[in-house]
Amino acid sequence: MRQLITFRIGAQSLAVDIMATREIRAWSPTTPLPHAAGFVRGVLDLRGIVLPVIDLSARLGWGDCDPTPRHVVMVMQIGDRPYGLIVDAVSDIATIDSADVQAPPELGRDGDHDLVKGIVTIEGEMVMILDLDRLAGDCPLPEETPLAA
Repeated sequence: MRQLITFRIGAQSLAVDIMATREIRAWSPTTPLPHAAGFVRGVLDLRGIVLPVIDLSARLGWGDCDPTPRHVVMVMQIGDRPYGLIVDAVSDIATIDSADVQAPPELGRDGDHDLVKGIVTIEGEMVMILDLDRLAGDCPLPEETPLAA
């Protein structure tokens, strides 16, 4: 058994391992970074730490998000640094049996399916489980640095 936190981007349901989730914050504008990947919205100050923020909709190839006060930033620990993911809304915490997770189908689409670790049905709805390491893997950023005082 394992626990996931589920959330929405548009009509899509997605999930990540709850153990990687550090906090959920209200949307606030980011500071853009020059020459960052197109899906990197910018950075936020997270209690003195530079938090890179990924537009998850753009990262998944679903188009850029236009954040509003209704959006949230999920702060995730990915590898040795925190990242923020812009999502429409956090839904629930789900406990699933690992045996119920199915591998995503091989669709031959530019490696986008590599971002999906598995698919599971929760309460009659298909939910894509994201691979956080791959999600941030193409996101070259400076080392974690405290903001200057």
